[in-house]
Amino acid sequence: MSALADSAAQHRLLQSIAELARAVFGARACSIMSHDPATRELVFEAVAGEGADSLPGRRLAATTGLAGWSLASEEPIAVADVSRDPRFARDVAESTGFVPSAIIVFPLLSRERALGVLSLLDQAASPSVGIAEMRVLGTLADHAAAILQFVLDARTQPRDESSDALDGLRHAIDTAGESDRRALTAIIENLIDLRR
Repeated sequence: MSALADSAAQHRLLQSIAELARAVFGARACSIMSHDPATRELVFEAVAGEGADSLPGRRLAATTGLAGWSLASEEPIAVADVSRDPRFARDVAESTGFVPSAIIVFPLLSRERALGVLSLLDQAASPSVGIAEMRVLGTLADHAAAILQFVLDARTQPRDESSDALDGLRHAIDTAGESDRRALTAIIENLIDLRR
């Protein structure tokens, strides 16, 4: 069995992106969820901040709340006041022990399909989100999608067949801006180490 199929290795790879996004935006929490098409559920793969101890592995219906909307539409969404948005699943948030006031969700897209979503909760930069902030988060979501594709491939394919996803991640890092490149270099190094 590949080291990448080990749950601790998967957690480490995705956790680094969740922590990076949370730090960049000063958010109370960031989560990365994969989409399981067989069960039609979203699965918490990594969580930084609120819920980090209890949410990984938890499953929700893929149609749940703003995350479900972003997954289905394959579009990002930013809501400055979730209490005013009927798509927000307050009951689900309450069940996690943390109800955010604002949320940004990006779909994680790869190979023309949605693999999951990245959610940023209560980002501190400002109550509203501008184009520049959405671009930065979009870049982080692209990197998370590349890693998630690699992890999902490793779960279902032999080790040598998952190299396309790693090559895609290398390309994404090579074309990233200088600030993103420094932060993401450690991630690609972890991937290379795990494949040895």
